[in-house]
Amino acid sequence: MIITIFYFLCAWAMIIFMFWSIWLTLKKGVNYVKKLHEIPCHACEFFTNDHRLKCTVHPIKACSEQAINCIDFEPKTAACNACQKGRRKLY
Repeated sequence: MIITIFYFLCAWAMIIFMFWSIWLTLKKGVNYVKKLHEIPCHACEFFTNDHRLKCTVHPIKACSEQAINCIDFEPKTAACNACQKGRRKLY
């Protein structure tokens, strides 16, 4: 009888621990995604939209967590190179 209660409590403890672990993992993942959304590279004048050279000023830091407080960030204008990529040439 006592051993049955012990196994019952152990099973519930494992189930509670599993759900607690899932909750902490999801919470940590959501916080990480929120932090990644703070990366301003896509809205910067120096961002090239090219996988070979993402940023002309800081190519190593581009699109990483190091770029969150980039001191060289300049908002995109209509004349930036990344904005010109989709335009057609009129000859």
